[in-house]
Amino acid sequence: MSWIYINDHFLEEDKAAVNVNDLAVQRGYGVFDFFRTRDNKPLFLDDYLDRFFNSAKTLFISLPVNREQLKNVIYALIGKNNIPESGIRITATGGYSPDGYTPAQGNLIIQQQPLIPVSEEKKEHGIKIITHEYMRDLPAVKSINYVMGVWLQKQVKEKQADDVLYVKNNLITEFPRSNIFMVNGGGKLLTPANNVLAGITRKKVLALAPEILPAATADIPLHELKNAAEVFMTSTTKRILPVVEMDGIKIGDGRPGAITKALYKLFTQMEERTIK
Repeated sequence: MSWIYINDHFLEEDKAAVNVNDLAVQRGYGVFDFFRTRDNKPLFLDDYLDRFFNSAKTLFISLPVNREQLKNVIYALIGKNNIPESGIRITATGGYSPDGYTPAQGNLIIQQQPLIPVSEEKKEHGIKIITHEYMRDLPAVKSINYVMGVWLQKQVKEKQADDVLYVKNNLITEFPRSNIFMVNGGGKLLTPANNVLAGITRKKVLALAPEILPAATADIPLHELKNAAEVFMTSTTKRILPVVEMDGIKIGDGRPGAITKALYKLFTQMEERTIK
């Protein structure tokens, strides 16, 4: 059983709780972030903390700790749990609102669990996706609100797909838990510029890509994605995962592309440098 941190206490998992009056329970109001550890070392921690604090600030959630204190708690939790390959989730709830509607000081919850890796089958052969017309509220915020993504799971499974890509006004945006990239016919790497969460893996891929090909953020119409040479998703847990089919349409030749594989190699090398 792992340890969990809530506000200023480390608790065993089965003893950790917040009051039902919290806005996270009453209104689904809160933010979170999620990062991985390798060999008990957090990957790209400062990037994730930047986003976490920005999300909390945007939703007017005050935190009981500052950045340095939060870092110290994270390292202490890693030491107590000793789960070398793990995922750590930091949540800031809306807090115990005096009127059930106004944000108060948030409750800080930090959880650590063993990481469930992406299957070798999906990494080797890619995944299939469907599309759905939708855009998240406040896309720049990593909110705890995943109502649409969870609700769509039934449709994803019925269509024998692996995930759903949100589209708004014919422009692609993001997956519920991942960003999307495409390589166009001109050999350029593109990812949506607007109305998406600024993924940390997305950020790293954009920084690494110029070693292989030009890269940019842009508005991408759905029809361009359907005609892409390669498509892949990026996220903390999936890293870089090829997409080989969308809405029943084959992407490229229906197999993971050379650029996707090359970027995956560069990204894993970056991870190795980070933990040394």
